Amino acid sequence: MRARQIVRVACDFVVPTALFYVLRALGVGLYLTLVVTAVLPAGFAVVRWLRSREKDGLALYMLTMLVLSALVSLVSGSPRFLLAREALLTGVTGVWFIASVRAARPLAFHYTRPMLEGRRRLADIPGDWDQLWERLPRFRRIWRTGSVLWGVALLADSVARVVMAYTLPVDTVPALGTALYAGTSVVLIVVTNVYYIATGLYDSRSRLYHPLRAGQLAPPQGMPAEESGTA
Repeated sequence: MRARQIVRVACDFVVPTALFYVLRALGVGLYLTLVVTAVLPAGFAVVRWLRSREKDGLALYMLTMLVLSALVSLVSGSPRFLLAREALLTGVTGVWFIASVRAARPLAFHYTRPMLEGRRRLADIPGDWDQLWERLPRFRRIWRTGSVLWGVALLADSVARVVMAYTLPVDTVPALGTALYAGTSVVLIVVTNVYYIATGLYDSRSRLYHPLRAGQLAPPQGMPAEESGTA
């Protein structure tokens, strides 16, 4: 699984960036190079989507973002506009994360669940994440807060990409954009995991899971206490 993720990151980010500099070294024009390096990862994503059995919402979201990036690159505009296209998509994603706080399940919940729910350190916590969501208000708060953290970070990433696209030498922007992606990802992983540790998400003995141990579960979200049998 980890090897597959490494290959996916390489196809989506490292290969297009390397191809950009190869094409530029061969004398290919900037505009055409940007179009090619936007369409390439979208092609990889479509092939993965058709071959993969992982047709969940997260996979569809990633595919949609890559295809939209390719479509934006086909809109006529300046090379700097093309360099800034990732900022538009990143900004939309950031707004989506924040807006999802009011959804039935925020994006952070959906994004993190496949990576964390089955881990050994969470294996001794009774109930799946849907049950925890329904019964533990603190659990719901973790993922709503996490969605805000992701949203703010992605909006900051978007602003940085716009600044880079319109102020730096054009041939330096793709490499810096890939580095920014890596940096934003690392910062988000560190910050959110520190937050998860602080809230007790990884510790079955924490205050977060106390209602499970005490048998004092809150009623499912949206259900009156007298109907849940906990009144």
